[in-house]
Amino acid sequence: MSGAAVKGVAILGSTGSIGTSTLDVVARHPDRFRVVALTAARQWERLLEQCERFRPDVAVLTDPEAARELADAAAARGLPTRVLAGHQQLESVATLDAVDFVMAAIVGGAGLLSTLAAARAGKRVLLANKEALVMSGRLLLDAAQASGAELVPIDSEHNAIFQCMPAGYRAGRAADGVRRVLLTASGGPFLRTAPDRLHRVTPDEACRHPKWSMGRKISVDSATLMNKGLELIEAQLLFGLAPGAVEVVVHPQSIVHSLVEYADGSVLAQLGNPDMRTPIAHALAWPDRIASGVESLDLVRAATLQFEAPDHARFPCLGLALEAARVGGTLPAALNAANEVAVAAFLEGRLNFTAIATVIEDVLEAHAPLPAGGLDEVLAADAWARRRAEAAIVARGGHAPGAASPLADFASDAAVSSRMP
Repeated sequence: MSGAAVKGVAILGSTGSIGTSTLDVVARHPDRFRVVALTAARQWERLLEQCERFRPDVAVLTDPEAARELADAAAARGLPTRVLAGHQQLESVATLDAVDFVMAAIVGGAGLLSTLAAARAGKRVLLANKEALVMSGRLLLDAAQASGAELVPIDSEHNAIFQCMPAGYRAGRAADGVRRVLLTASGGPFLRTAPDRLHRVTPDEACRHPKWSMGRKISVDSATLMNKGLELIEAQLLFGLAPGAVEVVVHPQSIVHSLVEYADGSVLAQLGNPDMRTPIAHALAWPDRIASGVESLDLVRAATLQFEAPDHARFPCLGLALEAARVGGTLPAALNAANEVAVAAFLEGRLNFTAIATVIEDVLEAHAPLPAGGLDEVLAADAWARRRAEAAIVARGGHAPGAASPLADFASDAAVSSRMP
């Protein structure tokens, strides 16, 4: 990349696992990348450490009190970073002129609007927030197409598919000659757990993933296989695939990250050690290649690669996601919202593990899907599903709700009540 301009990077969700891995890769290539903006929810002390090391132009904390703490600490240390507060500032930094690449790594529906803003602004969007695409459907893809933005997936499975697509492929459209895609799933920590014990598992057990180091919410999603269900919906949209052209296969070793089968019978796969720095480095440098810091894969030591069909009785969340993918419209947004609320309740001790699927099923059965024709419909479905999920949790004996929609500021009660049952 000799002589090429240094690219400005904004990392939305810089204190999470994807954010810290992104900073690790960026730090290895100061001749290629400069950190322009960092954001987090409320971890101001960790964000301060990142600001001291990377000296971004801007830092955002969505929690105002945490932002005040960061501003005071940054000023005391003489840092040049400007500190902003509030959810809407996420959209502002995602569209800064100095930003070329946006790492969209905010977990859940809270990352939708900033991801959409980056796409509308024509940035290269490093899409780690699968929920943004699951919720918005074609809205995000159409915005990217209209602005010329590049969508490069970060999820290890979707990045693997992207790497196996034909030369010159751009996300958001169907690829010639592709017959089907196989999404691999590790099976999570409960792949071999007796089904009659699952209702007693604890949050710490659910977050103890055998292969990946992840945040607590996505770890629970991996344990229920909802993560794979959301990824299936994302894959259909991102790669222009029909519902039946995406399949899930359990692969406990997490070495083969996904496979693409072509019309001539060829099957291409991307392999690598389970480390998110690999897809992050690929997305940052694409179409070039750069060092990620990940160890070389030792196939001899890996020895055996196993594959098996998912057990839908053990993992009912996968079936619920398949149904949402089949129906489409606002049902995927409702699915995602209900899952976020149910997982939060499980992590807070208000819901047992197996009831996560029960709550989601209650929401989906009560939802009357509409075409996801615009952002208003998506936000309305999200807000309605969150309220319905909380009601289902309370009905099961959970205590007072504590998971208001992160999008509540953007969806009026009138819009929700006029569109949802």
